[in-house]
Amino acid sequence: MHGELAGLGYPIGASTIWKILEAAGIDPSPQRSGPSWAQFLRTQGHAILSCDLFHLDTITLTRLYAFFVIDHATRQVHILGVTAHPTGAWLTQQARNFTMDLDDAVKHFRFLIRDRDGKFTTSFDAVFTAAGGEMIKTPVRAPRANAIAERFVGSVRRELLDRILIINQRHATAVLSEYEDHFNHHRPHRALTQAAPLRALPEQRPNDTTRVRRLDRLAGLLHEYQQVA
Repeated sequence: MHGELAGLGYPIGASTIWKILEAAGIDPSPQRSGPSWAQFLRTQGHAILSCDLFHLDTITLTRLYAFFVIDHATRQVHILGVTAHPTGAWLTQQARNFTMDLDDAVKHFRFLIRDRDGKFTTSFDAVFTAAGGEMIKTPVRAPRANAIAERFVGSVRRELLDRILIINQRHATAVLSEYEDHFNHHRPHRALTQAAPLRALPEQRPNDTTRVRRLDRLAGLLHEYQQVA
């Protein structure tokens, strides 16, 4: 372990760092025997959900917040609600609605990754722990620890929110609902070898002549392509 003194470029040896920590009464960090974060995500991906909030602004400069949950294994996203006031009680109710909609399927998920936002209350956590899940909080200011959720936020911004004017909360709910359907049923994902979360790739027949049909959504903002006979 080496470092630089006050960022001035002077090298510091490992023994010097240990002496400084010892003088300050700081014990060295423990050696972890368990898997790394990346290894955990790979091995437990089939049992992991992530959740987060993202904001959007209307043409009247009203800020709205959308709450979503995404499945790590399938990349299926559930946009659970849109509100101007994302209180702890509101998020808890969205969590209840989500677990009720999943019914028995929620038992297949063991972990829910979330950040440390104060809006995620103990009541919110209790909804998932009651269903047999375990809450995993990401470190402070570490968005990469919830990378799949963050990647979805980037996608919905680039492909939708940066290219459309939102009128009000009702409009935002309708637009995000249509994008959710597009994302789950038609949008290709590299992690799924270009398939969509809820739609497998069609069988390729090299000897057949294939035609492609384009379907426009949201007034041509989104395009979907399908093979037709």
